[in-house]
Amino acid sequence: MLKPEIQAAYIAILNEELVPATGCTEPIAVAYAAAKLRQVLGAQPERVRAEISGNIIKNVKSVVVPNTGGLKGIKAAIAVGIVTGEADRELEVISSVPAGRHEEIAAYMERTPMELVCPDTPRMLDIRLTGWAGGHSAVVHIANNHSNIVCIEKDGERLLEKPLENSSESGLTDKSILNLRDILDFAGTVELSRVSGLLERQIQYNSAIAEEGLRHDWGANIGSTLLKTYGDDVRVEAKAWAAAGSDARMSGCEMPVVINSGSGNQGITSSLPVVRYAKHLGATQEQLYRALLVSDLVTIYQKAGIGRLSAYCGAVSAGVGAGAGIAYLQGADYDAIAHTIINAVAILSGTICDGAKPSCAAKIAASVDAGLLGYQMYLSGRNFQGGDGIVGQDVGETVANVGVLAKEGMRSTDRTILQIMTQ
Repeated sequence: MLKPEIQAAYIAILNEELVPATGCTEPIAVAYAAAKLRQVLGAQPERVRAEISGNIIKNVKSVVVPNTGGLKGIKAAIAVGIVTGEADRELEVISSVPAGRHEEIAAYMERTPMELVCPDTPRMLDIRLTGWAGGHSAVVHIANNHSNIVCIEKDGERLLEKPLENSSESGLTDKSILNLRDILDFAGTVELSRVSGLLERQIQYNSAIAEEGLRHDWGANIGSTLLKTYGDDVRVEAKAWAAAGSDARMSGCEMPVVINSGSGNQGITSSLPVVRYAKHLGATQEQLYRALLVSDLVTIYQKAGIGRLSAYCGAVSAGVGAGAGIAYLQGADYDAIAHTIINAVAILSGTICDGAKPSCAAKIAASVDAGLLGYQMYLSGRNFQGGDGIVGQDVGETVANVGVLAKEGMRSTDRTILQIMTQ
């Protein structure tokens, strides 16, 4: 049984990471900063300077910003935040924009000078907006995580200032306490009333957007293509539902999702395969909730070492998490889940993140498949061994190796991806 303080920290981590967001979180973070800028300035800026880190640019470039009438890009995210954003709603800042205001958003974007700069910053997530109107100026600076405002200024006066650190975990609960043995202990023993609200919201929101993705024409229609091509076997369904949620979300669907580690795609991927398997297996609500805890926390455990934004595709971490949750749902013990994670990580580590866009859905399907295969390998007595590539001697060492690969080894890959995307 975990110590009460460890259990409390795990609950705090879940409360920080499983939050609702409308739209891809990178353009939404820009829209949030823009809405806050207008609020501080007291008027719509007549001119805007946007200093945006490369990873934000990468993830905003090709994704549709919800509630804009199909607009894409940094300028669209700034415009919708300034014209219609509700800053107090943070990552749901543009969730209630009526269609009648789409023309107003587009008109503001067209008439307002916006200077876009990609600064040399050590922070993967860095958004600094400066606006001018009526002889006044204001600055809003977000860094490290999507709603973490570190500085607000008006006419040169600092209204808010936090220490500016270079860690994506700045201001959050220390995740160094995460390890697989404690995750399984927590999932198996926590009083569910302390987490059920979070998990039920995750199930409802993410299932709803997946249903939308399957019913209608969104993105590349990866989810419906999987079902049409390969049938409705539960393994196909697990991949298809996760992909379909991304199909809709990447193409501007206005429905909210519950994110994981700053990403809606990761929130969808870590939850929906487990939900579909639970339904197929006839699991109880308690069994589903506890399996979701495993999936969500295994995803967070991996992402803590990788960082919120990276050249390493976050869907891989979430697919690995889903594989662990599905194994837990079927009665797997520590050894089985550890090998599921190790096997799945070995299959797809190194998959690149080249921004938010429709192909994310295909990467999600492949990642869930890796998670499922990782468990089947264990059941067949076939596992990857320590020293096989980046595989460590145990699950903890393997997860740590992935963190080093993503943070250190893929830095130049990240720069190259951005150069290709912006040329």
